[in-house]
Amino acid sequence: MDLFSRKIVGWAARPTIHRELVLDAVLMAVRARRPRGTLIHSDQGTQYGSDAWRRFCRSHRLEPSMSRKGNCWDNAVAESFFGSLKKALIKKQIYKSHDLATATIADYIETFYNRSRRHSHLGGISPEQFEAAHRSRKQGVH
Repeated sequence: MDLFSRKIVGWAARPTIHRELVLDAVLMAVRARRPRGTLIHSDQGTQYGSDAWRRFCRSHRLEPSMSRKGNCWDNAVAESFFGSLKKALIKKQIYKSHDLATATIADYIETFYNRSRRHSHLGGISPEQFEAAHRSRKQGVH
């Protein structure tokens, strides 16, 4: 998630939580944003403590950041997103296949969350509308 616009810029779905899941999601974000010296924040999951993770971050110009143990506030925005996702799609829902669940999540993120969902933090507009307005202001277009 890009904290500036609250847009989900990288995500992945796999049956298990392994390092590849994290790398897939972050690689999607890297390809979409082409960051340079960008801070990437994580919790203290084992996926984020390995040499492979540090090498990955270094090679993609990412600066890893990790909270102290028990400091949940740094991830509050991401946790809020996951709460919304679970409430909308996962609770009380049984998917017939992993592929169907992944397609449903993709649609939620790409069609609803990024394009339509209004955020009070963004002045009541969607992440994509917020980014478009920011680009217009940056370019001097009113």
